[in-house]
Amino acid sequence: MRHLKRTAKLGRTGQHRNRMLANLVCSLIKHRRVKTTLAKAKAARSVAEKMITLGKAGTLHDRRLASARLHQDEEAVKALFNDIAPTQKDRRGGYTRIVRLGQRQGDAAQLAILEFVDVPLPEAAPETASAEVETPAESKERSRRQKRGKERVARSGLK
Repeated sequence: MRHLKRTAKLGRTGQHRNRMLANLVCSLIKHRRVKTTLAKAKAARSVAEKMITLGKAGTLHDRRLASARLHQDEEAVKALFNDIAPTQKDRRGGYTRIVRLGQRQGDAAQLAILEFVDVPLPEAAPETASAEVETPAESKERSRRQKRGKERVARSGLK
């Protein structure tokens, strides 16, 4: 009988799985949204929900438990306790959502976005306008590289 054996193995050893889920949750805390496979998102959701529950209590002991589970990523722990947990004070659960995407091109794995509910995304740094403008020398170099690539393909006989 498989009673109480609900853990998704994800094709990894226990240590590898725990470390991978901790890294995934740290990325979720830092970026507020992660794109991953559906199976990993479902496995990471429970870890993320438990971390927010610890963050809502906010005691020193909870902070140390979260730090241990996230493998000493202090930046993520600070963001969890200072930014994310206060926005979830009124919510009694269901802090994350999984949005299904299509299948990945290479291996047809089902993709999903794991994100926090009611937590604003961090603002991205504005890109400079000078980086978008291509100088004439850069344009000439880019067309030269494209031409060389086409010549290599023609010589190899592949199309």
